[in-house]
This record gives sequence, C-alpha cells and structure tokens, in this order.
Amino acid sequence: MATPTFIPLLDKASGDDLLSSATRITPVLIPSEQSDRITSIPKSSKYYVLVRDDEGLDKAISYLDNGASAIFASLNLADSCISAGVPSEKLYAVANNTDIPEDILKNVKGALINISNTASTTQLPKPKVTFYLDESKALPSEKTVAELHSSRSAIVIPLSQLTNESTSSSKLNITDAFLAPITTDRPDGLFATIVSSYLHGGKSLGLCYSSKQSIEESVRTGRGVYQSRKHGLWRKGETSGAVQDVVKIELDCDSDCLNFEVVQHGTGFCHLDTPTCFGQLSGLAALEETLVSRHQSAPEGSYTKRLFNDETLLRSKIMEEADELCAAQSKEDVAFEAADLIYFALTRCVSKGVKLADIGHALDKKAAKVSRRPGNAKPKYLQEAQAKNSPAPAPSTTQQPQPVQSGSEMIKMRSTKLDTVSPEERLQLLRRPVLNSGAMIERVRPIVEGVRGKGDKGLLDFISKLDKAELKIPIARAPFDEPTIQQDVKEAIDIAYDNVRKFHIGQMEKAPLVVETMPGIVCQRFARPISRVGLYVPGGTAILPSSALMLGVPAQVAGCKEIVLATPPKPDGSIAPEVLYVAKKVGASAILKAGGAQAVAALAYGTETVPKVDKIFGPGNQWVTAAKMFVSNDADAQVAIDMPAGPSEVLVIADKSANAAYVASDLLSQAEHGVDSQVVLVTVGLNEKEIADIEKEVDEQARKLPRVDIARVSVSKSLIVSTGDVKTAFDFSNDYAPEHLILHLEKASEKVELVENAGSVFVGEFSPESCGDYASGTNHTLPTNGFARQYSGVNTLSFQKHITSQELTKEGLDKLGPVVVTLAECEGLRAHANAVRVRLGLQPPK
Repeated sequence: MATPTFIPLLDKASGDDLLSSATRITPVLIPSEQSDRITSIPKSSKYYVLVRDDEGLDKAISYLDNGASAIFASLNLADSCISAGVPSEKLYAVANNTDIPEDILKNVKGALINISNTASTTQLPKPKVTFYLDESKALPSEKTVAELHSSRSAIVIPLSQLTNESTSSSKLNITDAFLAPITTDRPDGLFATIVSSYLHGGKSLGLCYSSKQSIEESVRTGRGVYQSRKHGLWRKGETSGAVQDVVKIELDCDSDCLNFEVVQHGTGFCHLDTPTCFGQLSGLAALEETLVSRHQSAPEGSYTKRLFNDETLLRSKIMEEADELCAAQSKEDVAFEAADLIYFALTRCVSKGVKLADIGHALDKKAAKVSRRPGNAKPKYLQEAQAKNSPAPAPSTTQQPQPVQSGSEMIKMRSTKLDTVSPEERLQLLRRPVLNSGAMIERVRPIVEGVRGKGDKGLLDFISKLDKAELKIPIARAPFDEPTIQQDVKEAIDIAYDNVRKFHIGQMEKAPLVVETMPGIVCQRFARPISRVGLYVPGGTAILPSSALMLGVPAQVAGCKEIVLATPPKPDGSIAPEVLYVAKKVGASAILKAGGAQAVAALAYGTETVPKVDKIFGPGNQWVTAAKMFVSNDADAQVAIDMPAGPSEVLVIADKSANAAYVASDLLSQAEHGVDSQVVLVTVGLNEKEIADIEKEVDEQARKLPRVDIARVSVSKSLIVSTGDVKTAFDFSNDYAPEHLILHLEKASEKVELVENAGSVFVGEFSPESCGDYASGTNHTLPTNGFARQYSGVNTLSFQKHITSQELTKEGLDKLGPVVVTLAECEGLRAHANAVRVRLGLQPPK
C-alpha cells in the first residue's frame, strides 16, 4: 500500500468510536501496553504494534503471528528481529534521529523518528518510509500532514488529538488529516472515486464522486456516502435499501483519486439492479453469489440442495475432487478438476456462512505469520499418497464391478449396534445436522430490517423476489371469499376440525386456581387469551391446511381476538383454497400473503396494512426459524414465539411383535417431508433378517411414492439403532427427544410410562403418526431438534398467558405484614416496608 497520510497512535484517552473511524482510512499504531484493544480493530483493517524493549523477541514475533501488519521496535530489538528472520516489510526501527546503523536500516521497511517538533524533520534515504512522532505533542496542521506525505513520510498523531467534529485549536478533524494531500483538477472540486467490493476481492462496482463533506460522513458513520453532481449528498441505499458498509477508504499513489472498499447490501451497486455498473459478476464472485442464492432457495430434491443438506455427500465429493485434481496432468485437466474442487469447497463454505472475503482474510493472516510449522503431511494421507503413486497391480479377471450410484440402488438406512459404540460415538448418533443459527440470522437480517424499515413497500418487494408473486396489497381481510374445494377434502377438514377442537377445548381451565395461603390471604391464577397472534402456515414443497388447523383451532378455542394467518401465495397471488377454507373455520381475521422471513418480520413489527401480533406460531424452513429467533430477541419487536424448530423427525421403537410394513410406512411418512427430515428406527432384540425385512419394505414402499427422490435422500441419512432390551431403547429415545415417537411394541400402552422426552407419542401398531398430523385431535406443531427436552408442543395454553392476583383482608395483613417488613428492610428497600407500615400504623425504625 502507499504511505499512509498520517498514523493515529492509540492512547488511553481515545474512544472506540473514533478508533472505528480511524481504521477505515489508515493503519493504527497500538502501543503494546494497550494490546488488549486490538480486539476492537476490524479483521479487515491493518494495524501496527509499538513493542516495548522488555517484551523481547518472542513477544514481538507473536504480535505478527496474531495479525499485526508490522511491528515498531527499538534498535536493539529490531536487530534481534532481523537476526530471527523477521521480513523487512514487517519491521520498523524506532530511533531519536536518522542516524540508524546501516545493517539495521537496510533490513527494515522504515523508521519511527522521535522529534521535538515538526520543523526538525529530516528524511531517511529513499525508498525507506519515515514516520515522525512529535514528542512536544503539538497539534500538526493539515499543511504539515500534506508536506510530509509528499515526501513519502507521515506524522504520527495521538488519537486523542483527533476528532470527528470540526478542527479546532486542540484537535484536528480526522477526515481533514486524511484528505490533507488530496488534489483535484475538477472545477467543482469533487474527487473521482472508485467503489470496489470487499467481499469479492476488490471487484470494481462503479465510479462516482466524493466531496470532503461526503467523505467525512462516511468516515464517521461507516456507511457509503458520495456526492452526486446533480443531486448533492448521496447516501447510498437511503431509498433503495442497497446500503453499503465502508471497510476502508484509500488514496491512490498520486493523491487525486479515492477507492472505497465496501460491503454492498441489497440488489447491488447499480441503479439497474445489477451487482456492478459494468454488468454481472464473473468467476469466483459469480459462483459465490449463485451458491448463496441456492442456499436460500434451491428446490427440494435438487443436487445443490442435496449438497447443502447432506454433509456426508459433500465431504465425499470434496475428497473425490481433491484426489482427481492430484491425479490430473495436463493444463486443461488441472484447470477442470480445480474448478470442480473449488465448487464443492465453496459450497461447504457457503453452508457454514463463510465468504470469499473470510477466506482472503484467513490467507492474509497466514501470510502474515513469521513463525512457521514444518508443513509435513499427516501419516494417514502420506501413506495413501505413496500407495497411489506406487505401480498398480494388474486388475484381477475375477474382480466384480462396483455398483453405480443410481435410482436402481436400494433405498436403505444406515445401521449400528448400540452396544458396540463408544460414549463419544453414541453422542454422535444423537446429533442432528448442525445448523449455523448465527449465520442464518445474519442472512435473514436484511430481510427483516427491510420489512421493518420500509413497511408494505419492503414487504411487497420481498414477496416479489422471494415468493415470486406480484401483489398490490399484501393482506386479505375477513370475510374471505368462499373457496372451491373438493367435497371429500371439505368433509375431511370438517372432521379433523371437530376432533382437534374437542381435544383443545378439553385443555381449557374450567375455573381460576384459588388458594388461601394464610387466613385472610387469597391468591389466584387465571388465564387470559393472547390478544393478537400470527400463525405461519408453510407452503413450500406441499400445501399444508393441516398446519392451519393445528394453529388456528387452539387460537380460536383460547379466545384470541385477532388471528392473522400467514402463508406463501401462489404466483397469481391467490391462497390455496384448502388453507382459505380452514382460515374461515377458525375465524382468522386476516391472511398475510407472504412466506419466509418477510412474513415473520411483517407479523412481528406490523406494516401499514399488516397488524402487529404479540406471538408468532408455526413451523417453517431455516429462514422462518431464523427470523422467528431474530424478532423474539429484539426488544423493539415485543413479540414471542412458540418454540425453536428444525426439520421434521420421527423415532420408531420396534420389537419382534412389529409388522415390518407398518414400521416402514411410519418411517417413510416422515422421510417424505424433505431431504433434511430426521428418521430413526430403534430395534429391540431384532435379528439381521427381521431388520432386513423392514429395510426391504422401506425400499419397496418408497419407490411407489411420488416424492421418492426426497425420500431417497432422507432415508440414506437415516439411522437404524439396534438394542437388546426395552429399557436401553427408551434410554436412547429419551436422550434423542424426538418430535414424533411411535411405539411398535408388545403391550405398547404399558410402555408409555417410560417416555420422558418426546413431542407426541403414537401408541401401538394402529396409531400411525399421520393421524396425529391430521385428525386424531392432538396438535402436530411439536418441538424438534431435541427441544422436546424443554418444550411442549403447541396447545391451548400456548395461546394464553396466566395472571396472578392476591387479596388480603385486614386480618391477613396483620399476620403477614411484619414478615414483609422484615424481608424488605433486610434487602434495604425501605419504601416497600413503608407500604405495609402505613397500613398497620407501625413506626419506622430509628
């Protein structure tokens, strides 16, 4: 990089806000005694460390290994660093004059010279860089900063002498210092400004112009602000939502042009909604954008979706492509195989929320290290590589061909015997696929904030982009049009509605709880409905009127005053007629025609047309789940959620009395939900043939399903756990805490008492999970991902809150009052005690 305009010196009196501004425009010099503040430096910013002599060589090198761009060391310590092999570009000598020994000077990037005033500056021999620290602590002028910069030098200014406010006699505006040497030949005084993408390796997004005012605001706020030649100050994204976070601002080598390196949000930099003013991205940047988009919205069953959901498949492909790259010889083959490997490796990165910029930062950090490991291969890989490079034996004429992965391969679960695994391996069996909730929340943040900030306009934009429907109004109010649905479907919904309603009415409290805790003291607890509730009904790979029933009926039974149902619309903007029919039956007051995080945000914050709710219910994909978690943790939203959620799951316990066909059908009823569905079979005393009979049924039944491709993927990741007795089986199930637990056991009803953790239990061979999903009466909105250890499924009480009251007579207060006074005064809360004293006529303590 070019010589900085100036170097801020972090001192004790400087605050973090100004430090943030400084890191956007220049490296910061950090005295080692303040090294704890290095964590305040963004990973994208450069910093130097001023090392004390007494810290020694090892400590000096550790600063470089941990990310410092360079260290500043005394002549003695610099000499030790040179002897230890510290690269010259990472080392500056600290001296009181320019008389630095030649053997040190030739092995450092430059020097920090302590001077008594800026008038006493002299230069190191070119091309060495000279930094000056004025020990008189006099405030330098912009002219001094510019003159030193023109001679490949820079002044070190204590950060406490800088400010984001106007320059004064005691403080220099930090942007004025940065821009001191800048020049322009434009009559309007504006500066040509290149805008580039931090996330895409400096890819140029476009050209615009800046003024001192716009640069000052960018430095202070960290947002992209420019100067329009026609419209004045241009705060990028102020109206479109495509805002920018400024990572750093640089002057070019001639000090007549600026580069803003930014993180671009929203649709892109260009007003034509393209990522750049020069069209679309290409190469690795384009691949990353594509994978991020596919991670958000790839269709179920697609290959990319499989890669994101099946870590075993992705791991295998990475290892396969790495092996093929190592085997490639020609230039074309190496390029071809490297492209494949990069594709799968970047898929892995995107699945974990890692960007190309994060990889670049990791590379920079590795490159900055001075200490190096030998870099030898691990024995396992070394032996494999040696074996592959050895001459191969002639192929056997009796060798059988390996089976090809195809649709003809048996749809089969993985198997393990519980008594053969270690405690660590047992824990792995209990684990669901890891979801990076933090990364997902960051992905939904722009959507949630876009709806919150722009209301209906933002919501309609996301409905257009993500739900693929063009709407003028996002919500329909009751009364709704009468939907046209098949008579048999209507009758089925009516029966399911009656059963679910009957069971949930049974959960209502018949009367308030009344307890007389002492004579004259009556405490009560009574239920009241949550006034406004939002019910999210998924509509991705299947239409789910059952979810509308399971959420709408208890809300109706509980007496909620406003029920807003949210569900993704069809491309023409209509709602599935089956869902609409349920909405009418449960008395929904409105239907929000939106899905995903945009629907959750609208329910949480409200818009011009969408009413804000007090609690959000319902299952959904990881975008919905992340959005629910986001808004429930935002105090401004003041909204609760039903429970954390994840992919649907079932655990079946089966013994020798189980019907193989029934067991297989229960496993597949859950496996067809999605490729990330979790399916576990725990067998009790079954031999290999009996397990094989179940596997055969799974394969045969799956092939007859219209969603066989989804089942094929989810079943391949599913698990058969063999146990020897009922207790061991239930111990495993209780540790797993499944959403659905199905008992294919002899005298199954007697085994229910062994259940400690489960969302809902299906007892016996004639109780398929499907009945609970649709019409038996229990609720199918249940805790997943092991949360059955802490959460109940949705029920009538989920839509109510409990309020307590207490009523004391004079006699009751006479008995209890002295106790309250004693406890209140013990805690030092005299006013609490006084509220009792004034009623009892007690004198305050002296």
